[in-house]
Formats: sequence, structure tokens, C-alpha cells
Amino acid sequence: MEHAAVFSTASEHDPDAPSSPISKLILVSSIAAGVQFGWALQLSLLTPYVQVLGVPHTWSSFIWLCGPLSGLLVQPTVGYYSDHCTSKYGRRRPYIVAGAILVAFAIVLIGFAADFGSMLGDSLTQRTKPRAVVFFVIGFWILDVANNTLQGPCRAFLADLSGNNHSKMSAANAFFSFFMAVGNVLGYAAGSYPKLYRIFPFTKTEACDFYCANLKTCFIFSIVLLTILTTLACTLVKEVPLSPIKKGKQIEGEESKLFFSQLGSAMRDISRPMMLLLVVTSLNWIGWFPFILYDTDWVGREIYGGKADGTVVEAKLYDQGVSVGSMGLMLYAVILGFMSLAIEPMARCLGDVKRVWGIGNLILAVCLVLTLWVSKMAENARNGIPKPPPSGVKNFALAIFGVMGIPQAVTFSIPFALASIFSNASGAGQGLSLGLLNISICIPQLIVAVIIGPLDAAFGGGNLPGFVMGAISAAISGVCAFTILPNSSHLQD
Repeated sequence: MEHAAVFSTASEHDPDAPSSPISKLILVSSIAAGVQFGWALQLSLLTPYVQVLGVPHTWSSFIWLCGPLSGLLVQPTVGYYSDHCTSKYGRRRPYIVAGAILVAFAIVLIGFAADFGSMLGDSLTQRTKPRAVVFFVIGFWILDVANNTLQGPCRAFLADLSGNNHSKMSAANAFFSFFMAVGNVLGYAAGSYPKLYRIFPFTKTEACDFYCANLKTCFIFSIVLLTILTTLACTLVKEVPLSPIKKGKQIEGEESKLFFSQLGSAMRDISRPMMLLLVVTSLNWIGWFPFILYDTDWVGREIYGGKADGTVVEAKLYDQGVSVGSMGLMLYAVILGFMSLAIEPMARCLGDVKRVWGIGNLILAVCLVLTLWVSKMAENARNGIPKPPPSGVKNFALAIFGVMGIPQAVTFSIPFALASIFSNASGAGQGLSLGLLNISICIPQLIVAVIIGPLDAAFGGGNLPGFVMGAISAAISGVCAFTILPNSSHLQD
């Protein structure tokens, strides 16, 4: 029963459960804006920030190993235990709140890494600041664990609220994707404004220059936004706790199985549609990760011809490029937001949801190929002289960012909706099923993080070899989406 503005929802996974009002889906989905605000900062600013702390470009990709490693373990584990949680506060909300708290703690470690390092003895005159790097890496790893702790239960909560209504599941994931875009816009806008630190003057210190202070200020806003949205969603949307009796029925006959044994069984018994979904998702993310890891670095290096550790002129050009890259990501996020709301109409227009995903993957492949073209144009325009690119080259690069919002909207919604639908069809737990989908995202990230640094170094230390690898994988993913994914009948109620 609903009381005033406070919503309630049954937290048992019941295929016959009624779906909830759209207002509940929107409230829970809004948490994605807070999460993605911090994630946008992580994507646009942290790779350059690592190099400011003295970590070489070739090695910076290895720091991103924390994402796939934590995702492989954390999200399936959290998903499983949230499926079986008997807390009086519900199954999903305790994990959502815990994840939000961990995000705030990690952000403090990252933002103040340079200050902590200086307090413990880092030299301000040396390029590499080892103690600051340690704080940064610890915070970075905790942040990825926190994001996995938070986002998995959020999506599972949306599936719970949707009941067995496949249209509501698709809409819920579209809302989640939309609010991710909102968070991206806010994060990239904050990251692209170089004087934001003036709002909190205390962030600029002897050990932390204006770039570092800007990062701190952005993260402070990120904490505030995530706290507000999580509080509203977890307060206004209630869960009916999973009763011990219901839990006992869920695990009857499995009392002696350990979690990883059950996870192994789930992977062995996975349905063919779900397996095909995991294959296409993995190929898709091998296409995405090279660009996600180095998008702003690409603009700073290949488009503006700068270097984070170069001369004064080269460092200034690099900073300008990173700021322009953040503007490009903001444009990309705006397109992502609009396209998120257009996914279902596009699927109806094209007659099959897999066609939407296939076209999106092919668009991604074309955009990654175009990065080579615009990079060559920028190099020719410089003609060996360090200077910003012509406006036409800059606008070309920004256009690539914008167009990439189209396939990203597809990637953020269709596979998660399909996973929830396949989970309902098989009677599996939403948390564990979405955790399995996350494995198909984490393994590609692990592969890319391990090989992209040495790959780029082997071809001169730039980002383009990784982008070529991504283009090839995205094209294969598009073909597979057309040819091996099940028909859209799986989306019908």
C-alpha cells in the first residue's frame, strides 16, 4: 500500500508480480545521474590526472584493471546476496546505500591524493609523486568496487518494480540510460570549466594546482548530488522485506552450495539466448573501452599535439585538448540522453530490437575509424609546429563525440533489458543475472586494459592503434547482433 508520497514495492522476485507506476521507476533510475556524474569525471579527467601525478601513459591503462577485476567479483556477489537479503529495509536498498557511502569515501581519497602524498613526503619538484599515486590507486579501486555495489542493485530494483511487464523493463532501462546521460552532461560540463575551483578556493593548495583543484571541486559536487538522489529514492520507494520463509523456498535443496558453486552452475545452465547476448555484449565493449579510456587524452595528444609531460607549450596544448574533449563528451552525453528516450520507437520502426543494436554497433565502428582521419588532418595542419588545430578539425572531432552518443544509448539500455527479460523467463534472480551480464562487460575491459598500453606503445605511444582494435570489434559485434541474436519476440509481454 502507498502512503502519501512514499511508495512500496514487493521485493521478492515473482514473475507474476504486478508492475509498479512509472514514478517509482523514475525515482530509482535517477540515482544513475549521481553515479554517472562521478563516472564522467573519472573518464574525462582521471587518465590525464594520473599522468600529472607522474604515471607514464603506457602504464596508465593498467590502473583501469580495477574496474573489470572488481566487476568480475563484486557485482555477481552483490547481485546474488541482494537476491537473498532479508534486511527489514528490503533487498536492494541496503546495497544501494552502502555503495553510495563507498563512492563518497573513494572520491575523497582520489581528489585529495596529491595533498595526502605531499603531507607524507612527496617532493613538489619531482615529476613522479609515489605516495599520491598510492592514494589515487586505492581510491580508484574502491570507487570501482563502490560503483559495482551500487549500480547492480539499482538495475535489479528496477526489474523488481517492473514485475513481468517487458515493456516496463525496457522503459526502466531507458530511464536509467537517460539519467546516466544527465549525469554525464553535468560531469563533463563541470570537467570542461577550468575555473570551477574558485567556488571552493580551499581546494587549491601548494601540492594541488588549478587542474587538481578543479577535480576536487567536481568531486565535491558529485558527492552532494549522489547523496540527494540516493536519499530521495531510498526514502520514497520502499521495499517489502524478503521473508525468511520465502528465502528458504528460494534456496531449498541448495543449502550446501557455496556462492561461487551456484555462480558456476548458473553459467553452465545459462540459456542460449542469454549466452548469445553475452557474446554480442563482450564484442561491443571491446569496441567501446579503447575510446572510453582515452577519449580526452586522444584530443589532447593527437588533435592538439600536446603532451602532459612535455614542454610548457606542449603541456598547455594538452590541457586545452583535454578541456575540448570534455566538451565533446558533454555533447555526446546530450545526444545519449535524447537517444535513450528514442530506443523503443526506433525498435518499433525497424521491426526488431536487434537491428537497433546492430546499427548502433556499426555506427560505433565508423566513428572509431573516423578518429584516424581527423587525427591525420590535425597532424598535417600542425606541420611539425606545436599549435591548436584549425576550427574545422576541432569541430570534426567534436562531431565524432556527438554521433557516438547514438550507439552508447543503445549499449546502455538494450542488453540490460534483454537480460532482465531472459531472467524472468528462466526464473533466475535478477541480481545474479545482471551480475552475469556485467561479467561480459568486465572481461573485455580486462582484455583492453592489459593489451592497449603495450599496443599503443608498440606503434609510437599514441591512442590510434587501440581505436583501430575497437573499430574491428565493434563491426563484428554489429554483424553478430544482426545474425545471431534472438528476434524481438523476446521483448513481447
